[in-house]
Amino acid sequence: MEGPLAAGAAVGAAALGARYLIQAWNAFKARPLVPHARRFYEGGFEQVMSRREAALILGVRESAVMEKIKEAHRRVMVVNHPDAGGSHYLASKINEAKDMLIGRSKGGGSAF
Repeated sequence: MEGPLAAGAAVGAAALGARYLIQAWNAFKARPLVPHARRFYEGGFEQVMSRREAALILGVRESAVMEKIKEAHRRVMVVNHPDAGGSHYLASKINEAKDMLIGRSKGGGSAF
């Protein structure tokens, strides 16, 4: 008598477990796809660019080394270059951000 009772309890537990897993899987599939981190700076520009804004535009830290700044500048500029369908305004802001972070003054004549 105990054998069929134990088998019935095991089948019932398996059915409840399967039901829970199916509900969890459907909830997982229905969740909205929200990126955990933004890849690029989204937002308007300030009147005078700050180091923080420049770092956000390029996607680096304010204290990044020059190689990281140049690499980030190249990566963002490839996507937004005017010859590739990007905006002249965005390209100028990206260049301004790079100049701000590497320490070049606006209108300075130093060459790289």
